[in-house]
Amino acid sequence: FPIMHVLGLRRTLADKHPWLPAALLKAFTKSKDIALDLLTDESAPKASLPFVDVSIARARAMMGRDYWSYGLTANHHVLDTFLGHHHAEGLSPRRLKPEELFHPATLENFTI
Repeated sequence: FPIMHVLGLRRTLADKHPWLPAALLKAFTKSKDIALDLLTDESAPKASLPFVDVSIARARAMMGRDYWSYGLTANHHVLDTFLGHHHAEGLSPRRLKPEELFHPATLENFTI
């Protein structure tokens, strides 16, 4: 399942406000968790998709509970494959590591 969206932050902002990268990751993760909780609330459907509960169950059975994973750890293999192709196609001057795409503050564990 490919990564569909990426959140970027200017390095100048991250350098000026070192707390910002981790705060953004935490905020987006919390937002995703709230949205998924609401989506799975069968008492008040949030999507006009027939049998949304069946679709969610199928997605979770196939891809696990966190099928829209965020962060380096959960996406390391996908990012590593992407970066390999990126370099092989001449789009980057060297083979980047997935860790280079993340601000160090986002690599720390946090609780929501």
